[in-house]
Amino acid sequence: MSPAAFRRHLVQSFASLATGVPLFRPGASLPGSSAPLLGAPPPSDGPQGPPVHQRLRGSLRMSIVEGMFAEVFTACAGATVLTAWAIALKLGPFLVGVMTALPFFAQFVQFPAAWLTLCFGHRRVALTAVCLSRLVMLPLALLPWLDLSLEGQQHLLLTVAGLSALLAVVGNNAWVAWMGELVPRAVRGRFFGKRTALTTLMGTGASLTAGLLMDRLRMLDGVGYALPLLALAACVMGIVTTLMMAAQHDPAPPGTTPRLELKDALLPWKDDGARRVLVYQVAWNAAVGVSAPFFALHSLQNLKMTFVIMALHAAAVAGVRVLTASMWGRAIDRLGAQPVLMACSLGISVIPLLWLMPSAGMLWPLLFDVLLAGALWSGHGLAIFALPLTVAPRRGRPFYLAAFATAGGLAYAAAAALGGALAARIPQQFMLGGHVWANLHVLFVVSAVARLGAAFLAARVNEPGAATARTVGQVLERLLPRPRPTLREARSPDVRS
Repeated sequence: MSPAAFRRHLVQSFASLATGVPLFRPGASLPGSSAPLLGAPPPSDGPQGPPVHQRLRGSLRMSIVEGMFAEVFTACAGATVLTAWAIALKLGPFLVGVMTALPFFAQFVQFPAAWLTLCFGHRRVALTAVCLSRLVMLPLALLPWLDLSLEGQQHLLLTVAGLSALLAVVGNNAWVAWMGELVPRAVRGRFFGKRTALTTLMGTGASLTAGLLMDRLRMLDGVGYALPLLALAACVMGIVTTLMMAAQHDPAPPGTTPRLELKDALLPWKDDGARRVLVYQVAWNAAVGVSAPFFALHSLQNLKMTFVIMALHAAAVAGVRVLTASMWGRAIDRLGAQPVLMACSLGISVIPLLWLMPSAGMLWPLLFDVLLAGALWSGHGLAIFALPLTVAPRRGRPFYLAAFATAGGLAYAAAAALGGALAARIPQQFMLGGHVWANLHVLFVVSAVARLGAAFLAARVNEPGAATARTVGQVLERLLPRPRPTLREARSPDVRS
């Protein structure tokens, strides 16, 4: 492959991810929680449209820079850092499960968020909600100087995490609508490909820096200095990103907001095709949620991984996702989302079992997790993004998407809480079959079995116009390349009398 072709393949892969799910977050073997731009199509090789207005060019450039600084905020206040806060404040497995499930539980505000966006405008709601979701980290920066008991500090952490998750859902809903208006369709794929590439590089560097800081200033007991410093940096990034968002204009003129039809909110529950997707979403997110919040906790407590190693693991998974996204995108274009969704769901069922193999002195089995998680979650994310858009009709589509996000988010949150409660009732270490096992290993096994069961629910999903697969054999037949018939001779033999 020539250098130019490789660069084109890499940018197309980033663009494919930009239209699906965001990259892995450090320390978590689970998919991303929200899409950078719902509704952005993959890059097109066709006409690129008219030149972009100078004012729009400035807004697009600022959006890219804002996205890079937003990744710094994520590195300072993401899942790994929150898990470190939980360990420092001695939260048990149940509360860790609740805290990490909050972004998914917060999906229940999707419908109110859509209403706020329609009533007050996407730019205004996005600026306000996104800013508040990042500034709410300020109490954690001041925590060492607050006169609070350990229980009070735990409650403060959960409150901050909950408010940040709720406000982030509202802000993301409005930001998606804003970007849908701002970014022209003719350049959308190229723009988000470039934006995702640069934000990925910034996010990887920021995660490594945060990991080095936590490893260097880590204390065996107590909060220490690294976590408050990261919380303060998150607040600073909140102010910086808000100013950058404010520099981007709103191309939608006043009075163009569509009228809110509350009766459209009931459409997803009356549509048989949508109900099948909802059933899969609930079962799958519940199966994933049982174990997903505890991979970071297992990495820190049982595998004794440093934050730098966790960040490197996440960067490696992100790299595999990028390199395989284009392949999955072509498969979805050729066959439809349903066969890809079923195939990736079946493969992802094995991933929790891989985490039974590594130990504190033997981390090399996680190389298999990097390859499988990166490749399969890439295809799953693109398929589960494309499928609802195919199933949902144009009328009421925002409510369809809100219903899918709400059902899946609530199922994930409930399962995570149940997983934490189950882990709390099991001894932290126990003997079985002559081997020492951790309580979190039980959750990984439960999740693997539940994922396998949920994967077969994808067979019931009907995708219009797709080469639907109902069995494992049909999945393999759809996805694996068919052998070409061999020709005995290049030409037909010349028959002479």
